[in-house]
Amino acid sequence: MPKPGSLAALGPCEQLAYVPSDFDAALKYWTETMGVGPFFLFENITLENMRYRGEQTDARFSVAMAYWNDIQIELFRPENDAPAHYNGEYGVKDRLHHTLVIVEDFEAAKKAVGEAGAEIIVEGTFGGARVYYVDPGAGPGGLLEILEKSDQGEQLFTMMRDAARDWDGSEPLRTLG
Repeated sequence: MPKPGSLAALGPCEQLAYVPSDFDAALKYWTETMGVGPFFLFENITLENMRYRGEQTDARFSVAMAYWNDIQIELFRPENDAPAHYNGEYGVKDRLHHTLVIVEDFEAAKKAVGEAGAEIIVEGTFGGARVYYVDPGAGPGGLLEILEKSDQGEQLFTMMRDAARDWDGSEPLRTLG
């Protein structure tokens, strides 16, 4: 049981995210070696009102997501060099980049982040849900993504989780959005 008041108390870890040097090779590894899939690709994402350390940015990225049982695996691909959490100081590659917690009370989570002394690196909105990436003190590779729970997100993640349960290895990469 997580310590009350800790960032772990915000909720369970939902995702392990990576920024691979070779996106296609990473997809091949996860689908063929690990047997995780299918991955769902979202291309050229831009967060609404995206800010990097408080400054507006026009960063674009693509992600491929799949489920390994109840843990989501996310592969992140930068699409430009605009300031963001996946380049510059936080641009670690080929190892854990960030984890994800989905919260019902976004304001309470933001308060907990502040009380923990975590720095908000990126914030914005995606699909109507607020999201931010924070550095709780681990630095590069140790970011925590906090996503506001939404019906749309819940339906999407349920669809991907269900697809993983019945996956027969066909169509390892499927394009969405």
